[in-house]
Amino acid sequence: MRMTLLRKCLSIFLSGIFILTGVAPARGSEFLPAAGQMVHFSGAFTAPELVGVRVYSDQPFRFDFILDKGDTPDDGHDWQDESQRLIKYFLASLTIPEKDLWVNLSPSEPDRIVNSALGATTAGRDMLVEDYLLKQVAASMTHPDREPGKTFWEHIHKKIREQYGDVDYPMDTFRKVWVVPESSV
Repeated sequence: MRMTLLRKCLSIFLSGIFILTGVAPARGSEFLPAAGQMVHFSGAFTAPELVGVRVYSDQPFRFDFILDKGDTPDDGHDWQDESQRLIKYFLASLTIPEKDLWVNLSPSEPDRIVNSALGATTAGRDMLVEDYLLKQVAASMTHPDREPGKTFWEHIHKKIREQYGDVDYPMDTFRKVWVVPESSV
């Protein structure tokens, strides 16, 4: 009974923190490329990440978050803001049901973009930014007038002819790109 009450209190506390700190402009949204603009890969970069959480059994509302700075520059970068953003992501993932942790910028599903609870958070808005960038990069990489897109589409058309012969098929059949999550340990 006492453990159940403790868990409920912890859930309410985390939800309160999440609601109070989860609203902020999407990171990087002011730098998004225009729709249809070709984009290219940036150089290699290791992003900062939350690598652990220490929970104190004698103080259930005390946490220590363990963060890795990755390739974040030390000069002029506000590490405090970056770490707060990562902690908000973590809290969002704890308080929003797993089935609602998705975004979808598919033009064929305009009524299914983001769950309203996730969309009200920094994590949700940043996920939308990343999905937009993913689709921009994928479209740039598979554009049929440029390499490697030309090679990609030649390969796709060859495989279709081998399996089905000369058939007419809608081009948007092959253009859906998404990220599939893995489990965290």
